[in-house]
Amino acid sequence: MLQQLTVRNFTLIEELDLNFGRGLNIITGETGAGKSIIVDALLLLFGERGSAEYVRKGAPKAVIEGTFSIVKNKLLAEFLEQNDIERNGDELMLRREISEKGTSRSFVNDTPAPLNIMRDLGALLVDFHGQHEHQSLLRAESHVNFIDNFEGVAPALAAYQAEFQALKTSIQERSDLASRERTLAEQSEFRRFQLEEIDQLKPERGEEEALEQELSLRENAEQLHDLTYRLAALLYDEEDSVRDRLASAKNILEELANIDREFTEYGAECRSAIAIVGEIAKFAQAYRENIEFQPERLEEIRYRLQQLSRLRKKYGSWDELFAKWDDLKRDAELSENFDAALERISAEIEATRDRLAKSAEKLSKKRRTIADRVEKTIISTLQTLGMPHIRFAVNFARELAIPGTSESELYATLDAERIVAYPNGTEKVEFLIAANPGEELKPMARIASGGEISRVMLALKAALAESDRLPMMVFDEIDTGISGRIAQKVGKTMRELAKHPQIIAITHQPQIAAFANTHIMVEKRQTSTSTRISAVVLSDDERVYEVARLLSGEEITNAALQSARELVEGH
Repeated sequence: MLQQLTVRNFTLIEELDLNFGRGLNIITGETGAGKSIIVDALLLLFGERGSAEYVRKGAPKAVIEGTFSIVKNKLLAEFLEQNDIERNGDELMLRREISEKGTSRSFVNDTPAPLNIMRDLGALLVDFHGQHEHQSLLRAESHVNFIDNFEGVAPALAAYQAEFQALKTSIQERSDLASRERTLAEQSEFRRFQLEEIDQLKPERGEEEALEQELSLRENAEQLHDLTYRLAALLYDEEDSVRDRLASAKNILEELANIDREFTEYGAECRSAIAIVGEIAKFAQAYRENIEFQPERLEEIRYRLQQLSRLRKKYGSWDELFAKWDDLKRDAELSENFDAALERISAEIEATRDRLAKSAEKLSKKRRTIADRVEKTIISTLQTLGMPHIRFAVNFARELAIPGTSESELYATLDAERIVAYPNGTEKVEFLIAANPGEELKPMARIASGGEISRVMLALKAALAESDRLPMMVFDEIDTGISGRIAQKVGKTMRELAKHPQIIAITHQPQIAAFANTHIMVEKRQTSTSTRISAVVLSDDERVYEVARLLSGEEITNAALQSARELVEGH
């Protein structure tokens, strides 16, 4: 639950510190006072996109900070552990900062965190309901999401979606394979020529460089022979060679060392020099003996290099040539085995379809079980909310796959029929309702009354709360279009609902406000130069006064105060 919300320099709020309590937290205030700004602050705290427009004029940055109690919240504890976020006892502190330039920073327990972490935390902590979600009840395609929000559906949905994606991928692979077959058939002669051309030459990686080096050696064979002969003679073979002169120097050094030991070290160096000269001479002699004069090998190398150079230039580079060669060999093998490849992937598609059908049945069974429970809960809740004759049903409908359509391959065989497979299941889910006696069940989209929509949404939230998924709910003006008598029933329902999740609700209805466990009033103060929004938690007497204001408007009469006191004290 949210314990404290601190807001600094956020739109019209200069400074705000609010303490929230367990149960039902009601926010009231005059129209335009800025009540929804508090909801906006919470949305930003949980990762909504921010901008410089949110920063109060003249301030360097806006800061929103929330402190949450996370006692016995197993899912949240696991999330913090999985994301290496250090715990702060039984409290969780979230902070969002938006600079005057529009840049944003987020923190979890004073540790920097990316926005996706803030959004994921929001998904575990709070369920927001505003006018946008209000309208989602009028879109049949969104109804399945309400059912899927219930605990226990997610694993079955994930299993189905994995098989659906596998089927979609395999179908695309088969389509690509068939398209490849047609392309290869059209280009078969040219590609066969390319493959034969490369196969005939059979180039090897690094071959051109090795041949160029060999060519250089063979083209300079005579010079290499002459130079190595002269080197060996100079060092070792001629009279008065380097080796002979070093031997004479060694003898002199040895005589000097007998007189002065300082020459001993240099005598050893001279012996090493004699050994080195001998090694160089031996290498030159051996190298000369291995030089081969093969004019035919020279021509062979030159011809091979010409062929390799022509082929390399044709394909751009050696890397591109070898990649093309591999591609041509794969295509040649594929051309010979297209039937086998198509048969393999077709068998894989059928096996995936079988698995998809099984996962679809499990998902449908889970949804229908939850739908039965939801129907009972919603009908019961709506009856207490002033709709005694209400009938509500969750309708499941399948669609036959029609050959030749774009989705004709995306199907699962259920009850011996080919049923269209959607990304989220093999059935469309739609809420049907009949508000008055004798009416037929009709799609939710045909409901004209905003008050009925509000009550259905509240009933859905009440049913969802039973699944024990979220510790906190935020309602932004759920009382749209309902009368005072119904508002009292809505308030009672919200008070009951708030026994498990903490609820924060903005309302204009005194009958709902009277049920608050914690009542917060928002005020806007304006001067000729500035506008400021403030919010305070009301005392018991102040609550009565605020409810009276909601009842009677600006002029608060004794009768309004008495009625307000009766409303507040009656709960």
